[in-house]
Amino acid sequence: MDDKLPLEGETVRLIIMERDQLDELWEAGKNQSIWEFTASKIQSKEEMKRVIEAAVTETAKGTQIPFAVVEKKTGKIIGSSRYLDFSMANKSLEIGWTWYNPDYWRTRVNTETKFLMLQYAFEKVDMNRVQFCTDSRNVRSQKAISRLGAKKEGVLRKHRIISDGYVRDTVVFSIIKEEWEGLKPLLRDKMK
Repeated sequence: MDDKLPLEGETVRLIIMERDQLDELWEAGKNQSIWEFTASKIQSKEEMKRVIEAAVTETAKGTQIPFAVVEKKTGKIIGSSRYLDFSMANKSLEIGWTWYNPDYWRTRVNTETKFLMLQYAFEKVDMNRVQFCTDSRNVRSQKAISRLGAKKEGVLRKHRIISDGYVRDTVVFSIIKEEWEGLKPLLRDKMK
């Protein structure tokens, strides 16, 4: 699936996550407000190292493609997002594990990152469906996913036990292949 990677836009470049990015990923992700509603809580550089190790392992197995998000202007890693839960038989995948340094919240970074990932999924890999899942308490994330044009499908109740022991409900959104062509110009407009 990775013959056309990395993905590059005007503002960001998505490169495959690697072990040697630990310092930059920790620097980008050490603000604890990032992890408030995430399944994993990264509170130390050692925990970030474990997350990267797991991501590298999943990449080698072909089950995920984790990206470090690089701000092109500075060359600095500012966050991460990934493809996961591939089902090539069903032509579906999930975009998740998305986080950014708070300095980049409510900027074009997330829209452009998701645009690049959606474009690749629908146009290069020929997916039928891309889904997004988030904690029901994470209203900011739900609004960001909705702004992409994703449709809310429902809530999976008591779906996942996250690292702090909380049993979360998961809100599921999706974009399907037939919707993609109509969403592309809307997302481009949002990036202007």
